[in-house]
Amino acid sequence: MIAVIGDIHGCYYTLEALYKRIINNYPRIPVYCVGDLVDRGNYSREVVNFIIEQKIPFTPGNHDYMFFHFFKEPTSIFAKSWFFNGNETTLQSYEKDENQIFEHIEVIKSAPLYFNLDDCFICHAGISQMYENMLPSSFRRNPEILKPFIENDLKNERGILWTRDPLLNIGKLQIVGHTKQPDITYVEESDAVYIDTGACVGNKLSAVIVHENKIIDTLEEKTNIKDII
Repeated sequence: MIAVIGDIHGCYYTLEALYKRIINNYPRIPVYCVGDLVDRGNYSREVVNFIIEQKIPFTPGNHDYMFFHFFKEPTSIFAKSWFFNGNETTLQSYEKDENQIFEHIEVIKSAPLYFNLDDCFICHAGISQMYENMLPSSFRRNPEILKPFIENDLKNERGILWTRDPLLNIGKLQIVGHTKQPDITYVEESDAVYIDTGACVGNKLSAVIVHENKIIDTLEEKTNIKDII
């Protein structure tokens, strides 16, 4: 059994409250996150610190990769895209401790693009349905077959960090963020659940509790106004 938290986007106080609810309701449960730790909300630095301190494994989101590339590969498409995707609040949050920027981007750089767990498959945006015709028929028995496609298409708008496509049914529950929903949304055809519920736009931060590819509970925390005003 595990918990998975949706896109946080700098909403530190909301994250702190939701995390407390998770561990109070499910003591000692492993807690994961689908990424987009930074941008838009006011406390990106504090969010990354919290993720590190609480040892929460996460898959990097497109915003995390844009942040990372801005400092490490400033001529890349990721870096250039960051100017148009809410980077101002992230830079402001690091004014309090600029030295943490490089520590944090190394943590983001080392994070895996996905977790293929017994309980589910976790990634940021999901595995696009477009890959189905490129894969051998056995891929649902071994989702690791997806690995080279995932790694080779990081810059592709249909890749694991960016896609808005309908998602591929990979033979197990797929937990993703990236595409905002008003509420946690399960899509039966792709056996996928979307858990980005727009914390950074004043809605809520959400988490699912999953056991053996089944959602057994959901937890939500209304956005704390301090995170976005």
